Amino acid sequence: MTLKLSTLAILLGLGMGLPQIYGILKPVQFAAGVRKFPRSVPWGWALMFLGTAWFLWNLSQESIADFASLKSYLLLGFAAIGLGTCIFVKDFLAVRGLAVVLLLLAKLMVDTGRPALGETSWVLVIQVWAYGLVVAGMWFTVSPWRLRDLLEWGTATEMRVRVGCAFRLAFGLFVAILGVTKF
Repeated sequence: MTLKLSTLAILLGLGMGLPQIYGILKPVQFAAGVRKFPRSVPWGWALMFLGTAWFLWNLSQESIADFASLKSYLLLGFAAIGLGTCIFVKDFLAVRGLAVVLLLLAKLMVDTGRPALGETSWVLVIQVWAYGLVVAGMWFTVSPWRLRDLLEWGTATEMRVRVGCAFRLAFGLFVAILGVTKF
């Protein structure tokens, strides 16, 4: 099954943009929820499970000739790492799970956009965003408290919440419109 770039752009744009409406309308409640995220164990389990399952699916789709005989052991080992992380590394688990999902999402964005690079330069919006996600994913993996600090700064005042949400909503709608019109 291959995801079309237009579908991905619409999903990414709406997925990014729609939650921002809540932040614009109810900035205090939005900020309170956002501040709880980095240390949220339920979000951590959900994101780590999503990231582990997605990674295992990607690995199962790869043809690794050199490691074909070890593929089942690799799948089992990576599944154990995902579960073990949830059990033994609960500090900032949500941030770590988000970092894994960001890296996998970036891979999907780059892989989906690559074939369309020759057709339109608007694909670079998706590609640059993907590489931004890679940098964020690596940065939050190495120092997960940075996301907490960034979220604290971004939600310090109602004005920051509204401006940040408005910017993300505009970007999300822009990407969704690209999906409808250019891809």
